[in-house]
Amino acid sequence: MNDLSGPRLPTFYLTAPSPCPYLPGKLERKMFTYLSGLAAEDLNDALTHAGFRRSQNIAYRPACEDCNACISVRVAVNDFNLSKSFKRVLKINSDLSAARHAPESRRTQFDLLRKYLDERHNDGGMANMNSLEFISMIEETPVDSHVVEYQEDEKLIACVLMDRLSDGYSMVYSFYEPDQKNRSLGTFMILDQIQRTKEAGLDYLYLGYWISGCRKMLYKERFQPLEQLTKDGWQPFIGSTF
Repeated sequence: MNDLSGPRLPTFYLTAPSPCPYLPGKLERKMFTYLSGLAAEDLNDALTHAGFRRSQNIAYRPACEDCNACISVRVAVNDFNLSKSFKRVLKINSDLSAARHAPESRRTQFDLLRKYLDERHNDGGMANMNSLEFISMIEETPVDSHVVEYQEDEKLIACVLMDRLSDGYSMVYSFYEPDQKNRSLGTFMILDQIQRTKEAGLDYLYLGYWISGCRKMLYKERFQPLEQLTKDGWQPFIGSTF
């Protein structure tokens, strides 16, 4: 008689090829599985360590033919040192207040996201996101997640959705006020989350994919020491090896 009491192995699926949102002329495919039930958190943790990312109740990773440009990266926060430019960013944003919330969507968040997408990513895969899709992105989480809001005089100017892992935090998605270029808000949120990861006694901040040949993703190289996922496990970052 079969034992049905043990945990089920996840079933993985493969998407059909579609235009890559990061590299012109390329096609992307993704391998994905669903996160649900009591095992969702442990599965998400294991899959993140294996190079997957979470979107709502789905964990996915690139599975493209003839392309390995997407490389999972994480910051070793306990060895991270602030450069002069990073200290400058922290000083510029020292007037901001930050608050951590449960993963519950707010209208102010969606309004900020729409402005961010319209001005920074109007040709990306999320360009047409509506309010219902935004609610799903924030609230449909089967794992330990939270939102951090950053405000200037009680006005929301930046926001990030975070997942808690066994050894760190994962930045699921962040967005910010695009008109305040002098603040370098994208950089500031990473610096703030590095500090929050340290304070939580964790070792790594997962930044998603560094993408060889994509200028929009090169900023992640700045947060050293950075580690990348290779066929031999997590190693010091050296970028593309193909």
